[in-house]
Amino acid sequence: MRFRRNKLLASVVLLVLVLVSALDAAKVNKHKPWIETTYHGIVTENDDKVLLDPPLIALDKDAPLRYAESFEVTLTEEGEICGFRIHGQNIPFEAVVLDKSSGEGVIRAKDKLDCELQKEHTFTIQAYDCGEGPDGANMKKSHKATVHIQVNDLNEYSPVFKEKSYKATVIEGKKYDSILKVEAVDADCSFQFSQICNYEIVTPDVPFTIDKEGLIKNTEKLNYDREHMYKLTVTAYDCGKNRASEDVLVKIGVKPTCKPSWQGFNKRIEYEPGTGSLALFPSMHLETCDEPITSIRATIELETNHIGKGCDRDTYSEKSLHKLCGASSGAVELLPSPGSSANWTIGLPTDNGHDSDQVFEFNGTQAIKVPDGLVSTSLKEPFTISVWMRHGPGAHEKETILCNSDKTDLNRHHYSLYVHNCRLILLLRQDPSEAENYKPAEFHWKLDQVCDKEWHHYVLNVEFPTVTLFVDGTTFEPFLVTEDYPLHASRIETQLTVGACWQGGNARMAQFFHGNLAGLMIRSGKLENKKVIDCLYTCKEGLDVQLPEEVASTVKVEFNPNQSSLTVEGDDIDAFDKVMQHISYLNSRQFPTPGIRHLRISTAVKCFNEDSCVTMPDAEGYVMVLQPEEPKISLSGIDHFARSAAEFESQEGVTLFPELRIVSTITREVEADAESEATEGADDDPTVQETVVSEEIMHNLDTCEMTVVGDELDAEHEGLEVDTEQLQQRGLEMSSSHLGLVITGVNTMANYEQVLHLIHYKNWHTEALFDRKFKLVCSELNGRYISNDFKVEVNVIHTASAMEPFHSAMVQPNFINPVHQASVDLSGHNLVNAHQSSVVPSAATIVIVVCVSFLVFMIILGVFRIRAAHQRTMRDQENGKENEMDWDDSALTITVNPMETYEDQHSSEEEEEEEEEESEDGEEEDDITSAESESSEDDEGGEQEDQQGASRQQQLEWDDSTLTY
Repeated sequence: MRFRRNKLLASVVLLVLVLVSALDAAKVNKHKPWIETTYHGIVTENDDKVLLDPPLIALDKDAPLRYAESFEVTLTEEGEICGFRIHGQNIPFEAVVLDKSSGEGVIRAKDKLDCELQKEHTFTIQAYDCGEGPDGANMKKSHKATVHIQVNDLNEYSPVFKEKSYKATVIEGKKYDSILKVEAVDADCSFQFSQICNYEIVTPDVPFTIDKEGLIKNTEKLNYDREHMYKLTVTAYDCGKNRASEDVLVKIGVKPTCKPSWQGFNKRIEYEPGTGSLALFPSMHLETCDEPITSIRATIELETNHIGKGCDRDTYSEKSLHKLCGASSGAVELLPSPGSSANWTIGLPTDNGHDSDQVFEFNGTQAIKVPDGLVSTSLKEPFTISVWMRHGPGAHEKETILCNSDKTDLNRHHYSLYVHNCRLILLLRQDPSEAENYKPAEFHWKLDQVCDKEWHHYVLNVEFPTVTLFVDGTTFEPFLVTEDYPLHASRIETQLTVGACWQGGNARMAQFFHGNLAGLMIRSGKLENKKVIDCLYTCKEGLDVQLPEEVASTVKVEFNPNQSSLTVEGDDIDAFDKVMQHISYLNSRQFPTPGIRHLRISTAVKCFNEDSCVTMPDAEGYVMVLQPEEPKISLSGIDHFARSAAEFESQEGVTLFPELRIVSTITREVEADAESEATEGADDDPTVQETVVSEEIMHNLDTCEMTVVGDELDAEHEGLEVDTEQLQQRGLEMSSSHLGLVITGVNTMANYEQVLHLIHYKNWHTEALFDRKFKLVCSELNGRYISNDFKVEVNVIHTASAMEPFHSAMVQPNFINPVHQASVDLSGHNLVNAHQSSVVPSAATIVIVVCVSFLVFMIILGVFRIRAAHQRTMRDQENGKENEMDWDDSALTITVNPMETYEDQHSSEEEEEEEEEESEDGEEEDDITSAESESSEDDEGGEQEDQQGASRQQQLEWDDSTLTY
């Protein structure tokens, strides 16, 4: 039994030895590892683990069979998998062996992956075994397998809208399938998270909806009157339910139902005077609602009928306007502005609402008589009649504008201009000296302008037997001329009237005019030319257009004569719009009339299909002319002085305005600078009032009127004179009367100054004259701007010539304080002599004149006693110690005029202080002081003393400022 056991054990050992020898023989690395040919993997971004399908396992035949578990053997290295190798550039993955014996491995990301940067990765991988021997020699590699790895996305990003805002416009009363589309995008890489699954309108209670595609439409018909503009807030969601980072604003404007009209037209347009032309329609365009247009015609009207005589014109007198327009001289104005020199229009009603644009109203009861001799028109020579007229609907009665008829006994009309049944008729009867045969006597014009209630300018050039009529600058020939016999010879004087015709036989007015008249003129001896007529009619304001070069040939523009209306014609809408945008308003007046000028655009459009052609409504607006900066005309100069009676009686007389100054000022608001604000303190008002004075401001005067204050001029012994040659050189005219004189004509202030400096007052009977007062007023634009009243008082210094050789020297040292001063204004009481040397206040002139004889007499009686009492004082004065003299009045009695007022005394005290200051300055060293006069009297003797006294008395002007009676 034991033998069998030993035998069996020996057999087992032998078998083991055989197996061991066999294993030793199999240690050679004969096979390569094996892996799958393709792998697919998934990895989530921001993670490193890759899930592969199939799993990564490498097999090697050199390894023992796995099912040989019953054998307790140790695996050789040749059957183990030592690693995996990834092939490719910048591959963000690595392969790691988990178990060498089983060949199991994994692929993982080196860093966190970003799907938005790269969604898929593809590369190759190989497995290699551990080789043979301790050093791993003879290592075997598997074939290369392809690995595809997809990076799974995370919902990192929110939707973002492509536009910052959306805008659309719809027409009211219409439902739309789609108004506009909003669109958002998502930066996520996956289809799920990058897709926008939903849009939503956040704004509540709006008549709009939005679908998943972002299309917005209205849920009901919109109304322009209810809402002009809707503002919606819209958001978006991706399929991962992330909301948009920022919502988007959607504006949907509602347009009214398309109506052909002018768009972009401001109804109120402000015009600032002095700024040149102003574009009226800079943004306007024509809306035709896509109709096929073939032609457009638009008429733009500037309505200025309410401004003056139909538009803004200079409001100088009609006579001045004729001169400015170059008309010949000799015109007579029959309807002048009421004044001292033209008083026959004073009682006539006027239209006072047009900035002194003198307009006279005739309501069928008023008429005026023109003074005799004002018009001396001979019907044998050419003459011109011009008038502005506004006449209402025609009446069946004659309405007389101008009439020359018999003054007494008879009712014959020698010539007249009248209206009858909307006809303008000129009657022109020949003189009785003509041959007894028919000649043209009545000229008829049938005109719409006569009865349209608008202002029109009429000019009749009469050169018998031809009469030419100009209405608003346009020539009209008479449609009917009737003939009549010449008048019978008569010695009856004629009467010229305006507004009716004088019936001499009935001694009353007849054929009254209804309407308004202005600027009625008659010029004898010369006809008015067309250039002057156009100038008189032309407005200072109107429409203007500067055609762009690119459209000048495609659009036609025409103006009416006074440029208050223009017509534009064309067929290209774009070119038409450009022309309309270049139409402007222009007012060339320096001081335009403020107020409203209405605008109207009338448009006619023609289409290819006349049946469906659009109708364009009129567009209306207005130009608001702002108030201009108005000038203030100031007159200043010496307003109180005295002259000797001899000067008044001299050939030249006395100059009334020797130092007159005419200055124009304008006050405007100006911005205060920082320095002035800091200096003046904390003032909330950012503007300050500042007066800007200009010596030669660029506007003219047209009238200066000087009138006498007090008694009228007595032509027998006093009068006013002006150098007529100087007037003519400056184109000025003068008229005078017992009230004063008036200088007229448009000219500069400097020229008016020079002429006014030449006005002299003469008086040939000064014994009873103590003073004379005058007032000067200047104006511009027919009284629109009026200066201050500048008053001048001139006093007469009387002397007692019989006692002159003796008493003059006596008076000077005792009564006259030396006054050394220039001719300056001392509160309105300057007394300036003819040589501009001594200036003596005249506040007590009347008292001096009344008492002078008595004073002189008393001085003569007391002169020797006075000189004896003050001999010592005179010597001190001679040595320069004292220039004033004290005198003994113990034997002298002075009677004071009880009418002297406290005001005169107060004025004298103020003037005394000013005169003493000027005396100390020694401004007029040539004056002879009282002391010097007395000294020369002692040295040179009586004869020379008398001569000096006589000479001094002629130059003496009384200074009562030191008298304290």
